[in-house]
Amino acid sequence: MKYKDLLKIDYLLLLPVLILLVLGILYIYSSGITHEGNLVSNEYLRQIIWASVGLIVSFILSMVNYRKFYNIAIYIYIFSLIPLLYTVVFGKVVFGAARWLRIGIFGGQMSEFIKITVIILLARFLADTDHNKKTFSRFIASCIIVGIPMFIVLLQPDLGTAMVYLAILITMVFLSGVSMRYITFMIACIALTGLFLVLPLWQTHIWKKSMPFMALLTSPRILTLVVLFFAVIAAIALFGYLKYKKKYFYWIVYIPSILIISVVTSFAARLILKQYQLMRLIVFLDPNVDPRGAGWNIIQSMTAIGAGGLTGMGYLQGTQSHYRFLPEQSTDFIFSIYSEETGFLGGLLIFAMFLLICFRIITTLKTTADPFGKYMCAGFLAMYSFHFIINVGMTMGIMPVTGLPLLFMSYGGSAVLSSMIGIGLLLSIYIRRFNR
Repeated sequence: MKYKDLLKIDYLLLLPVLILLVLGILYIYSSGITHEGNLVSNEYLRQIIWASVGLIVSFILSMVNYRKFYNIAIYIYIFSLIPLLYTVVFGKVVFGAARWLRIGIFGGQMSEFIKITVIILLARFLADTDHNKKTFSRFIASCIIVGIPMFIVLLQPDLGTAMVYLAILITMVFLSGVSMRYITFMIACIALTGLFLVLPLWQTHIWKKSMPFMALLTSPRILTLVVLFFAVIAAIALFGYLKYKKKYFYWIVYIPSILIISVVTSFAARLILKQYQLMRLIVFLDPNVDPRGAGWNIIQSMTAIGAGGLTGMGYLQGTQSHYRFLPEQSTDFIFSIYSEETGFLGGLLIFAMFLLICFRIITTLKTTADPFGKYMCAGFLAMYSFHFIINVGMTMGIMPVTGLPLLFMSYGGSAVLSSMIGIGLLLSIYIRRFNR
């Protein structure tokens, strides 16, 4: 690529990214100020460095033909799994989860970068199998590509990042034309798993009354009988479908399979998830269950956002952050600090910037002639939008606390660099969108 081709860069995509990076640095600085006006953190300086490096990386990637990653997709995918596995065993434990790989003074959250390699490999696979769109084997292979790193991330355990992988998978296979029966099956299993996981917690901590049917979800003996019952029904129906090829037999297999997977997965999740993760689900339902413990973050975050009113309290004038009421205020709850100081109108600016980013990605996706580039756009669209929805929803109390950062704004080198790598690849796709 020639340097004059930099004029072809999608500056409407780059502009909101730059605005978010600058706002992130400003409010990370604000989060380090105490109520007495003392600066107690140099996180903003590190963020400036990471943002600058990220911009350089994104410009370099924009000058590289993204198609070069097509041939090495499987290699970078496999290579990226090595540090992820290493992190599970030897990673630095932060808040009960081994998510950080540290070598000397350098450290990073490897799961942030694996999302990029997953998107690249899945995009290649979907492009290569475009001629065979609706097959079940194509869907299963896609699930395996995403499922391997997602399972490793769950072992850390990092439930929030694992959810991002699911969003990437669903978005990319939907765009690829995979049969909606398979996508609906997956979404139904995820939704019911969440429901079956939350119901017993709701009964114990909020409703505080015994409901006999909950034994279906909590008692191993009853659960085994229920699973066996539905498995027998599914097996008989499967035999009928294979022998007589009747559609109603297919749906009799389809529905019990969803129930079996959902019930078993929710039961396993209760055994695998840490206590603090389960408490996050409980306080999402009602923060006042544990107002000085697990519910503290949500309550203080909602208080900060509400205190901002229409126009905010003014830059460096917020009370929740400066009196240190908000834990993780420069990372997970950066939007709370920002909203307290800029108000509802300032919050609208953040919404507008992310909407513009998503709009430009969709524009690139729709105009890209190359299927590989098109599927990569879909993956990055899912990544950026899901992070935004979950993080902002979390700060407002309408989503569970998952620990997902607000991309481009939250403090953290891994999140910033991985986000900017994605932007660099998107810029490269935009420049070459008419090429095949």
